Amino acid sequence: MKIYLYDTETDCIGSGSLSSAYVKSQLDAAAGADVAVHISSVGGSAFDAIAIYDLLKKYPGNVTTYIDALAASAASVVAMAGSKIVMSKYALLMIHKPMVGSGGNADELLKDVQMLNVVQSRLAQIYMDKSGLDGVTVNSLINSVTWMTADQALNLGFIDVIEDYSETIINSALIKKYTDTAPAVYQRCINKILTNKSNMNMDNRELIEKTTSVLDKIMNFFKRVVNKQTITDKGTLHHSGEMGEGCEVYQDEELTEPAVTDTYTTAEGQQLAINEGKVQKVTPAVADDEDEEDLPETKFKSTKKPGEIQNKLQQIKARLHAQNTLLNEAKAALEEAQARLTKTREEVKNEIKSDFTPEGSKRSSKAKTETQPFFAPQSTLAQNAVKRAVGK
Repeated sequence: MKIYLYDTETDCIGSGSLSSAYVKSQLDAAAGADVAVHISSVGGSAFDAIAIYDLLKKYPGNVTTYIDALAASAASVVAMAGSKIVMSKYALLMIHKPMVGSGGNADELLKDVQMLNVVQSRLAQIYMDKSGLDGVTVNSLINSVTWMTADQALNLGFIDVIEDYSETIINSALIKKYTDTAPAVYQRCINKILTNKSNMNMDNRELIEKTTSVLDKIMNFFKRVVNKQTITDKGTLHHSGEMGEGCEVYQDEELTEPAVTDTYTTAEGQQLAINEGKVQKVTPAVADDEDEEDLPETKFKSTKKPGEIQNKLQQIKARLHAQNTLLNEAKAALEEAQARLTKTREEVKNEIKSDFTPEGSKRSSKAKTETQPFFAPQSTLAQNAVKRAVGK
């Protein structure tokens, strides 16, 4: 029996035909027969993924999971449930830290943090049980938002088999079908020819290129989703996780160019020591006591050290950079709005010109046969006003 956990326009892991309730109904219908679970999903609910994982693990029949295109986030947990995990040579596997959208006071947010840490420990254990990797390595992969190709997933122990179905798009299978009845000696010769990649098993380059293009688009989409920004005195830093020691930072939104080794100051005054694209040290902002009331005799005395003054200047520079970025975005939005407004006015003006024929004009009456717009002038007074407006 085959179960397809494929994302739809409305459903992902945890809803619709990808929920634990749906999977349970399918397993009940299978009644112990072997099951093949095909996965192509961006993820969803971590809790539903764990529930599906448990259902598949407890199922009495043999369960094989197939990663057909993408098993990301919660979907990667479901994939680990198979007694045999098969991954398409073109597919991707992605693991990352669990996330939650929440709000509230500091105590409530702290509870969310504690809950997320517990959930990550459970997800990490599932990956560890399958791959055989230690907890430090698995958590490092989770924290880094790791994308794996089939070869990488196989090397790390996350999957068992890479599915190479190139034979289904060539003629070797058809040839073999008609030679199975040949004597054994001839069959051995034929099989040797069919398994020679330089002869019969030619790769379908066009299919590979198209599939790679689609997967690149999927990867770029996820990179944009996890991309976070921190504005500093030396420009904007892009990163996928929370800013902190060990966090990988980049110069571009695609997260491909590591940040230059240097010390950066954020708009909040934090200093980030970055080496080869990784945050080595985060120095908290120095408390600003400028708003405190000083005694008159100390009002004009500077107690700040040169290093603190320099840090303050870098902080101000970062804030100016942030404000300048916002101003540029606002300017671009205004320019776009102005362009649209100008275009609209021109279109209205041209339509009035084409649909209005001044009294006594010898102009063709073709325009009169066109559908009259709702704003066309009806009265003589309005028509004269339009004539003056358009200069005709």
